[in-house]
Amino acid sequence: MTTIENGPGTRELAGKRALVTGGSRGIGAAVVRQLLDAGAEVLTTARSATGTVPEGANFVAADVRTRAGAEALAATAQEALGGVDIVVHNAGGARPHEGALAIPDEEWQDALDLNYLASVRLDSLLVPGMRERRSGRIVHISSAAVLTPVGPFLHYVAAKAALETYSQGLALELAPFGIRVNVVSPGRTATPGGEATREQWAEVSARMDAAPGPTNAADTTPLGRDGRPEDIAHAVLFLLSDRAGWLTASNLVVDGGEFPRG
Repeated sequence: MTTIENGPGTRELAGKRALVTGGSRGIGAAVVRQLLDAGAEVLTTARSATGTVPEGANFVAADVRTRAGAEALAATAQEALGGVDIVVHNAGGARPHEGALAIPDEEWQDALDLNYLASVRLDSLLVPGMRERRSGRIVHISSAAVLTPVGPFLHYVAAKAALETYSQGLALELAPFGIRVNVVSPGRTATPGGEATREQWAEVSARMDAAPGPTNAADTTPLGRDGRPEDIAHAVLFLLSDRAGWLTASNLVVDGGEFPRG
């Protein structure tokens, strides 16, 4: 029987080169820290520097919502790292509206560009190198909210649902080349971006004369608390590690039991 000599606290990703989008704060920054602790060399990106990028990571400002932005980031990753072995697509988000029909066309497109097409475009630029090396690991960050879509965020969850379907198909196509593609779907997580979104949702709910979202995780989560960025990052690191060497096309929901799958 083969024993995998790695795990939390080891340098299990030593020598690996990783790109993490949206890595300047919250879940993305926690993923960057986990990768650094595991020995990977990390390039991370956000639309602007925030001063909270984890120490030890390389950073470049980039907007992945456009093909040109994706091409520039891929070129920077190639120059800075000499190639990419690991990709974690974490950049995402959208603001709520007063129901699905109130979402303007431009915000539908922006949600698709940021939450879905950014991953498609970057993968198309980075996967060829992985395929040549017959090795690679990709994790796309989705959302557990896909399981219970609501009108104010329908553009966001629809884009994430597309990301999940794309990820499954890509995983099957790339499996013969030794490339694993998986999804992590966080539930409610205590991050600056998540808190801002919940405040926006409360404002929208008040205008709609609708009940606001839950005020604390104990209202909705069997484990009785919000997730922490590290909870999500641990799941990502597991899927990137050799411990998950027989996992591809999977979707790991990390939500404290809030959205159980039947």
